[in-house]
Amino acid sequence: MAAPRIITFGCRLNAYESEIIRRAAGEAGLADAVIVNTCAVTAEAERQARQAIRRARREHPGARIIVTGCAATLAPQHYAAMPEVDAVLDNQAKLRAESYAVAAPHPDPLPASGARERATTPRPVYGEREGPAPKAWEGEGQARVRAYLQVQQGCDHRCTFCIIPYARGPSRSVPVAAVIEQARGMVAGGVREIVLTGVDLTAYGAELPDRPTLGTLARRLLAEVPELARLRLSSLDPSEIDDALWSLFADEPRLMPHLHLSLQAGDDLVLKRMKRRHSRAQAIEAVRRARALRPEMAIGADLIAGFPTEDAAMFRNSLDLVAECGIAFLHVFPYSTRPGTPAARMPTVAPELVRERAALLRAAGAAALSAELRSRIGTVGQVLVEKPGSGRAEFYAAVECPMDVAGVRRMRFTESAGGKLVGAPL
Repeated sequence: MAAPRIITFGCRLNAYESEIIRRAAGEAGLADAVIVNTCAVTAEAERQARQAIRRARREHPGARIIVTGCAATLAPQHYAAMPEVDAVLDNQAKLRAESYAVAAPHPDPLPASGARERATTPRPVYGEREGPAPKAWEGEGQARVRAYLQVQQGCDHRCTFCIIPYARGPSRSVPVAAVIEQARGMVAGGVREIVLTGVDLTAYGAELPDRPTLGTLARRLLAEVPELARLRLSSLDPSEIDDALWSLFADEPRLMPHLHLSLQAGDDLVLKRMKRRHSRAQAIEAVRRARALRPEMAIGADLIAGFPTEDAAMFRNSLDLVAECGIAFLHVFPYSTRPGTPAARMPTVAPELVRERAALLRAAGAAALSAELRSRIGTVGQVLVEKPGSGRAEFYAAVECPMDVAGVRRMRFTESAGGKLVGAPL
């Protein structure tokens, strides 16, 4: 089946959803379309999406261009008014096959040159948030050894900087039995590592009848899908990691020793102004507990640079946290004002300071990664080879290796270079 071109911005959840979009749009006859799956986390992400839309029109003059994702959900008329855009789908509509039947080509063909006149009325917008939560996985389109599995959607919390709950809606979870069924289908299709993902992953199960936790889900998944070689978790809130999940880290080697935390800051006053639910001490304790359970545990985290009101001492607390916790896999986000959020009304940090602090955080993260990789040289681990010459260690590090066959391979790490390890098969 021919598939459309998908341009994806943003998080792992968007990447996962792009695979569902690819199948649904292809079945609707949109094989020649370009679909832009947008992100609204930062103004830069939105700027890049608009740039990609204009570039797509230049490079594919006769294609239908459909825009979806969080930015398109929050400001649909903005994208609908772009002359390059044929249709806009919100986050609910983008995962339903019938949406693409509606957005399929109209009877009146484009001019042979593909040239378009500027729209005098906005392009159609479909969805408007109606319909049920999407299914967690559609199976086809993910024929690879590592794949994402969405188990949770939306968020009930309101961090002062975040616009995503307005785009994704309230928290809702996929029932355990459905997750297991979908995981079995993935494994049957050749997937060796599944990454559980969601907007607020540690909120999993709170609204389901028997209130299963993320730890309960993960344990049942591993028990009932014994053929699954590796299970990994995406970003976790350090204040909501349940006891069942901590126990699973301790006694289940198929749960990867890689803890990625949604920290956002390392200063208590900034965390309070962000309306986060953890303190600096709680973040440090989560890292300590993880490494006590699994000494080989690697730590990742998200941090925001230049949050409103952040002064030099507050920033230093965040910067010091990187080294104190050994955060080797660091995602840095320069603060970006999101209209409509409480933080947008707070006193801002000068843009040049935001950029400077983001650069310092990234440098600290690079130093932590270098130290992490050096500590692994000479050790032996299991590497998931995803494509010829490239794979991932259990603790998430990228690995260069001479293997050209996908799958899990035992290797010795001989050196590190360019932010990667070099693996020699055993």
